[in-house]
Amino acid sequence: MSKRILIVNGPNLNLLGQREPDIYGSESLDQIMDDCKTFGSAVGLEIDDIQSNDEAVLIDTIQNAGRYDGLIINPAAFTHYSIAIRDALASLTIPKIEVHLSNVHKREEFRHKSVTAAVCDGQICGFGKRSYILALQHLSR
Repeated sequence: MSKRILIVNGPNLNLLGQREPDIYGSESLDQIMDDCKTFGSAVGLEIDDIQSNDEAVLIDTIQNAGRYDGLIINPAAFTHYSIAIRDALASLTIPKIEVHLSNVHKREEFRHKSVTAAVCDGQICGFGKRSYILALQHLSR
């Protein structure tokens, strides 16, 4: 039986491939999610994904994620200030991993603090799309 994993992507990630490719890479979010689904299929994971620029949509999605076996979240800018997303994540008992394409700790000072990482099981950043793949590897075990 496959494990079901939900990948939640936050604001502006719909612009991947266009927005600051020197930081975020040249692949679109759809391409990255396709690669995640291909990898997931190979290791026995069934993957659903969502992207929204709307904090309320992300909160509702997280609150309803209990039917999954794990969650990967790239909260994007919400990482640094959304207590509401943090609280939604804290309510879940499934494994949760925060991911970022860039190494947030090598960037602007305001990006160094994550209010969401403390309620996740781990944080992976700085490996581009491999950040997602590394999270999937962990959840496949």
